[in-house]
Amino acid sequence: MPDDLVSPREPWVRKFRNAFRGVKAGVRGQSSFFVHFFFAVVVVAAGLVLRVAAVDWCLLLLCITGVLTAEMFNSALESMAKAITGDNDPHLGDSLDIGSAAVLLASIGAVAVGAIVFVRRLGVLLGWF
Repeated sequence: MPDDLVSPREPWVRKFRNAFRGVKAGVRGQSSFFVHFFFAVVVVAAGLVLRVAAVDWCLLLLCITGVLTAEMFNSALESMAKAITGDNDPHLGDSLDIGSAAVLLASIGAVAVGAIVFVRRLGVLLGWF
């Protein structure tokens, strides 16, 4: 078994080290991850400024982690496709498009939840509701 693969008896420290190495590999060179991360910071800042409720924080953080996780899976698919072949394979192209679609759907859902949370909170603060 190669050193970089994790066995079930692997110490937890090494499992976490490998996971953080995966985060670094997933983030490195992925401009779309940075875009999503930037908007995550904007959402957190807006949540702090508008003093959203604990339940709203849970929804916002769940959406943020969902989008970033989808982006990581998409990056993993891209990396695997490059490892399999450098040729233009229609099946791999479909897989990569589906991975991108997953990120898009997660992002649309996150925007919808954010809009509901922030419009409601702004409405309360401005006396609309």
